[in-house]
Amino acid sequence: MFRIYAMFLLFSFGLSINGNAQEITGTVLDDQSQPLPGVSVILKNTETGVITDFNGQYTIAAAQGQTLVFSYVGFETQEKLITGTVINVTMQSGVALDEIVLVGTRNPNRTVVETAVPIDVLDIKELASATPQVNLNQILNYVAPSFSSNTQTISDGTDHIDPASLRGLGPDQVLVLVNGKRRHTTSLVNVNGTFGRGNVGTDLNAIPAVAIKRIEVLRDGAAAQYGSDAIAGVINIVLRSDVNELDFTVTTGANVSRNAEKQTGGVDGESVNVAASYGLPIGEKGGFINFSGDFDYREPYNRMKAWEGSIFNGYNAIEYEASKDNASLKELQTDLTEIKSYAERVNYFSPQLQSDIQSAATLEDLQPILDIDVTEQELQARGQERSDYNMRVGQSGLRGGRFFANISLPLDDNETELYAFAGLSSRKGNSAGFYRLPNQSRTYTPVYINGFLPEINSKISDQSISIGLRGKINNWEVDFSNTYGKNSFLYTITNTSNASLLNATPTTFDAGGFSFLQNTTNLDITQFYEDIFAGLNVAFGAEHRLEVYEITEGEEESYAQYDNNGDVITNSSQSPPTDFFGRNRPGASQVFPGFSPANELSRDRTSIAGYLDIEADFTEKWLLSFATRYENYSDFGSTINFKVATRYKLTEDINLRAAANTGFRAPSLHQLNFNSTSTIFDNSGNPQEVGTFTNDSRAAELLGIPELKEETSQSISIGLTAKIPSLNLSVTVDGYFVTIDDRIVYTGQFEGPGTDSELDRLLAQANATAASFFANAIDTESKGLDIVLTHKASLGATMELKSDLAATLSQTRQVGDINASDVLRRANKVETYFPEDSRVYLEEAVPRTKINLSNSLTTDTFNVFLRNVYFGEVTEASTFVERQQDFGSKIVTDLSLGYKASESLTVTIGANNLFDIYPDRADPAFDNRSGGRFDWSRRAQQFGIGGRFVFARLNFILK
Repeated sequence: MFRIYAMFLLFSFGLSINGNAQEITGTVLDDQSQPLPGVSVILKNTETGVITDFNGQYTIAAAQGQTLVFSYVGFETQEKLITGTVINVTMQSGVALDEIVLVGTRNPNRTVVETAVPIDVLDIKELASATPQVNLNQILNYVAPSFSSNTQTISDGTDHIDPASLRGLGPDQVLVLVNGKRRHTTSLVNVNGTFGRGNVGTDLNAIPAVAIKRIEVLRDGAAAQYGSDAIAGVINIVLRSDVNELDFTVTTGANVSRNAEKQTGGVDGESVNVAASYGLPIGEKGGFINFSGDFDYREPYNRMKAWEGSIFNGYNAIEYEASKDNASLKELQTDLTEIKSYAERVNYFSPQLQSDIQSAATLEDLQPILDIDVTEQELQARGQERSDYNMRVGQSGLRGGRFFANISLPLDDNETELYAFAGLSSRKGNSAGFYRLPNQSRTYTPVYINGFLPEINSKISDQSISIGLRGKINNWEVDFSNTYGKNSFLYTITNTSNASLLNATPTTFDAGGFSFLQNTTNLDITQFYEDIFAGLNVAFGAEHRLEVYEITEGEEESYAQYDNNGDVITNSSQSPPTDFFGRNRPGASQVFPGFSPANELSRDRTSIAGYLDIEADFTEKWLLSFATRYENYSDFGSTINFKVATRYKLTEDINLRAAANTGFRAPSLHQLNFNSTSTIFDNSGNPQEVGTFTNDSRAAELLGIPELKEETSQSISIGLTAKIPSLNLSVTVDGYFVTIDDRIVYTGQFEGPGTDSELDRLLAQANATAASFFANAIDTESKGLDIVLTHKASLGATMELKSDLAATLSQTRQVGDINASDVLRRANKVETYFPEDSRVYLEEAVPRTKINLSNSLTTDTFNVFLRNVYFGEVTEASTFVERQQDFGSKIVTDLSLGYKASESLTVTIGANNLFDIYPDRADPAFDNRSGGRFDWSRRAQQFGIGGRFVFARLNFILK
């Protein structure tokens, strides 16, 4: 498929471009007569346009009699009839929401304040130049209303792909578009202890911020317009299209915090991001190709002070003495005489303990004698500290590169355009799990005498390409496109072992992985009628989508459990090796068991859809829009959804708006087919091997787990927008209410009865001790209020202050009874089907209130950026109500200072979390610290636990 795309592009670029369209040029100035770069210049009623360069200049191919629309955040939109070849414009200061948008409406002239639904337009280039954040999730987390995302810790692959949400709904209920085209989701499904557990989101961090011109965030249901996944809203990423400008940026920083380095203070989490963008004009009709990419790496940081639990037992002390003589520790376990001999060398064993050891007649007699905690004495004997047995609680290490290209090629004078955009991303992550201690059966001490910290090394690859042709046929705008995307996630587990293999164990394992492919073909047709009512836009189209989900097996040692003969255990007559105390040695690679041949699969499905979207300005004041979409899935049948939205102008500057939606989300292929065994630690820090089984499996049938079905939703929103031109102030206030029926969640852990039942045998075959499933377990309601205020003030001839306030207040809750089967109810397993911690993840584990106040003061030479973000209260996601600690609200402050050293060079320094604010510490009274592992919650994250992050940025622009 890539070869076909490449040949098509090469062929297209080889076309001769002839025509007689005039070249329209001009300069755009602000109201202080200064050149204004970045102004959108669009041919009215089309999607053809350019942006002004650093000198405020533009060139566009257009015909006499057409109309140019000039728009820019913070200025009033202007329209100019083309009557010559030079059109200069002076923009007038206005409000910050008059940007023409491409999402939420198919009217090519609709601005944000004129839409019937709430849309935020974020200038990413401006944000990326002033703010500390360089990855897209964190940029949005600190600026976008209703958006929430945080870096996770100790959560397997989710350490590297941050779950994100809008309006408190799930990561898989947000649709992401790039240049208006559907983007594929990640191949990772979140099954560990994080917000969004059981969900599949989109990896926004696979897109470099330097490649983005702006982001449009639609905060309203849009399944009837864009299809499944758009229940919470839509994020549309608009790529850069500027030319003849090299934009080169280097950003470096680190956490400088009182809690760095084992909470003693210092520097950690160092990071570097190198980004560049460059565009070239193509032909003489406004064509362009823009290349953007970056390379970054970040070091991990750790916020664990010291492990407080037990580390060594009496047998570990004897092993250590034997290791000094290079004795065989494997043989020692069964040699009573040798154990007694080396026990005499342990100088801190009391005389009574020595006597008891020497008096033991059998190994079984020794087991209770040596099953004692000797941690403090043994640490001293080995010259170690408790912190030597710490986990890595904090951000993972990451290294990667990303590249995007955006291309537009006008083909004739009739506005026919070939366009394409493509992206490549490769990231390697390194995270760690729970420390495997010497006194645990999971640790084979002859290989790791001091235990070990297993590491998950992930390789995340992402490719995408979209190519399309748009133009006019009898005044109809026709857009035909195909978008391909693939994400893969492969695991290599290092510094680990398969304990059941004893001395034969490798320490590095290929654990396999998974991938997800999506190919979407779209035909979109639209026409705007200026002479019907006060304007009528009609759009309709069709979509075909192919999805493929695959799981690839790992090497045998990564998933198998072995018996004493080194053979894979396949039946109940075989037994694994045991440790000195008679405890079974677990199989598979520690921290992340690999995928077995039973897990390996390849599943695909298709969907076809057709939509109709009508938007009419019945009068200059009243707008009404209607959308409907029919969708048919090859594995779920058909659905039809509707959306009605309206806007009424009370005055020229005050609008009322409202919308009502129905929605539909088919279970993802991941949720339908993911099956694996994972090591999951419970609320007390105890490990369990949990098998995820599909809903059509025999295990699901035995437990009464029904097969998955679609989620359905209904939502309403009502809002007000107001502009006060005399104050350069804009205000939007929007309330919403969303209900979702049959919401898909990840269940709790179902254990077998332990009677060699069929379920017990199925668990054993999966090398698991419990089973979990994806299930339509609950119905939910979400409601909230979003408020956005923007103000701009001129403080002199060259000084300007821009202030933005964005606030969201939201609540999501489970309503009604849990949707459990009679089988589950009779077995008293309803609380396992939807456990208490899942409720907290859904309702309380992310901030329900977030308020962002940003202030930017700019002059010819300096820029000062100040931002305060209020993060509301969150609650620990525990299955035990008595452990559900509340963590209070906090305010995080960002400050940066930029200095323009020359026309080409800008230097910026600053800090995220200037005052080194942390969430509340875990209170020992709630018993959530897991022996000192988690001084801050890992299950309820407001803004992370990195502390103060100090950065410096060098931006170099060449024209």
